[in-house]
Amino acid sequence: MRRRSGHLGVLAAGLLAAALVAGCAGAGGAGDRGLPSSPAPTPAAPGVQEQRALPVYYVLGDGEQARLVREFHAVWTTDPLTGAVTELLGTPPQDPDLHTDWPDETALHAPVTRGDGVVTVDVARPGDVPAERAALTLQQLVYTVQGAAGSTDPVRLLVDGEPVPTLWGQDVSRPIPRADPYATRLLVQIDDPAEGATVGGGTVTVSGEAAVFEATVLWEVRDSGGIVVRSGVTTSAEGMRFSPFRFTVPLPPGSYEITVAEDDPSGGEGRPVQRDTRRVTVA
Repeated sequence: MRRRSGHLGVLAAGLLAAALVAGCAGAGGAGDRGLPSSPAPTPAAPGVQEQRALPVYYVLGDGEQARLVREFHAVWTTDPLTGAVTELLGTPPQDPDLHTDWPDETALHAPVTRGDGVVTVDVARPGDVPAERAALTLQQLVYTVQGAAGSTDPVRLLVDGEPVPTLWGQDVSRPIPRADPYATRLLVQIDDPAEGATVGGGTVTVSGEAAVFEATVLWEVRDSGGIVVRSGVTTSAEGMRFSPFRFTVPLPPGSYEITVAEDDPSGGEGRPVQRDTRRVTVA
């Protein structure tokens, strides 16, 4: 049985919001908006666990429309890299719209290490993954590792302590770089509030990242009956590059679904519009 991690608490969510703002410059170089907006970890004292908000990447959709979406999980760990990978392999997503293609029985064979510009992940031999989902499954690992590391270091994958030439039909003989974020990540997504969060005070502040046309992010809020009760437009910090957005919505007590979406300049002639949702309760 897979274990579940708890949602971020109020304090952790506040720290996360600050981290999102501070981390948007990215740790992999100025202007690199493809990186997760999470700060580079600082080492904890030896043997002392600290609770950290770590980005973990899951999959939304199937086939050609499948994209990576991150969730921030509160993880107690002495080692953010090992903690993030353990969370990916052992914890299902909080959002029921997401899934992971990493086989249930997969576990780390050894702690994650980093050196000489490479992060090494050693897994016990995993089960099978269909060939058509293999590349994105490996990118789940790459993006999760790089988010925890605050870097774009490629990932060297070992199986049971040994290098292997291929896994699931994919070449893993060399360190795996992250794939193009614009072709791999969901182009507009909510980071906070977390799925299923309870928000007090009658006001919900929504923050996330988007790489959208003219920096335009559309949003709406539906009540438990599916009726749109609020809607509007906000902007991300930059157009067509992963950058933060933020807006605030006053709402009476109740259950709601918040949706953010990219604008569609093609008027329905292009690919399907990308969107993300969060279900929250206002107390």
